[in-house]
Amino acid sequence: MWDNHQALRSLANFLLLASLSMLVYAGGVWFVHSPWFPVKKIQIDGALKKVTPEQLKYIAEHELSGTFFTLDIDNTRAAFGKLPWVREAQVRRRWPDTLEIVVAEHEAMARWGENGLISTSGVWFDAASDAPLPVFFGPAGSEQEMSAMLGQLRQALAPSGLKPVVLNLSARRAWRVELDNGVKLELGRSDVLMRTERFAGHWKDTLAGLGYRIDTVDMRYPNGFAARMPDYKAPPAHIGATR
Repeated sequence: MWDNHQALRSLANFLLLASLSMLVYAGGVWFVHSPWFPVKKIQIDGALKKVTPEQLKYIAEHELSGTFFTLDIDNTRAAFGKLPWVREAQVRRRWPDTLEIVVAEHEAMARWGENGLISTSGVWFDAASDAPLPVFFGPAGSEQEMSAMLGQLRQALAPSGLKPVVLNLSARRAWRVELDNGVKLELGRSDVLMRTERFAGHWKDTLAGLGYRIDTVDMRYPNGFAARMPDYKAPPAHIGATR
């Protein structure tokens, strides 16, 4: 081999190419990790109503690390996603020293009992609000179902002028709804919307004119309903005179 000049030339070229490749690789690693390329600007966009500048500043100062090239985009996105009202955070680099972050917030539709909120997309998230929101009580995993039912109940109750404020879904999938006037509806497990519409059709012309406070209306009867009125007292039975 040592007498084969062609083979020696090929080996020398290979070694030279390998050396150059290693130098390029080492230079690239140094370049990427060089402190000469820090992230100097963080630009945050989005229609923010609940997320505060202080929260965003805290994340930027305590959760983000690395240079413009080494900063982990997925970890950065997850760090901003930890904030209670953040639904989604999009992160991208902009040469030479800027990190652009677009934040989208949750929009609360209801409360989940005493623990967290439900967004307009039917997703539970851990946040607090002082807004007057409907309240859900239901089995774990029923958030989407209850969110859809809220919209359907609002539509079904529209003729009555009443609104649902508390939705209860039992483990047996039976519905109980409290309205904004304090009346509770027992709607059962089937024909829930039909029963609600039947109540709405009778409210103004029949139930609202009874003159007594109505606590509960049971709509589970096939062709009617029963109203519970705690203040109602039946008139005394008439006893005819005897001679």
